[in-house]
Amino acid sequence: GVSEHARTLGPKGSDPHKAAVIGDTIGDPLKVAASHVAGRAHKLMAVESLVFAPFFAAHGGILFKWL
Repeated sequence: GVSEHARTLGPKGSDPHKAAVIGDTIGDPLKVAASHVAGRAHKLMAVESLVFAPFFAAHGGILFKWL
């Protein structure tokens, strides 16, 4: 955890130690929230690729004519 890494930054109570503890305190809830959002986004992208795959297989050449 952060305690082992914070000890290498300086003694307990030093500014780097305080910054590491604060970063860990704030970062943990954000990490959990971001993992749920990323998981949902990956599932949505997988479903969209399966839904739109036939369209791109049939009409994929049209996209390259415009570029």
